[in-house]
Amino acid sequence: MLEIKCPWCGPRDESEFAYGGEAHINRPDPETSDDLAWAHYLYFRDNVQGLHAERWNHAYGCRRWFNAVRDTVNYRFHAVYEIGEDPPVEVAK
Repeated sequence: MLEIKCPWCGPRDESEFAYGGEAHINRPDPETSDDLAWAHYLYFRDNVQGLHAERWNHAYGCRRWFNAVRDTVNYRFHAVYEIGEDPPVEVAK
């Protein structure tokens, strides 16, 4: 079982959390974006091998969202940080 460190509650069991997808994805402007921009926003995600920025929700705890940098090879979490902040470690692109 993985241990995930919630920025507000501290370390907790992974069963308390819900994965929210790739972090730092910007929503297109509905007024100026075409179908291709929306398709990329909805369906295209990076599938990196290594450090990857992700969104997580502490669903069975404080219910807050946060970002985390996780290694997709060994599942180890390297950092957690609040939404709106830059990743504290270098992530793969």
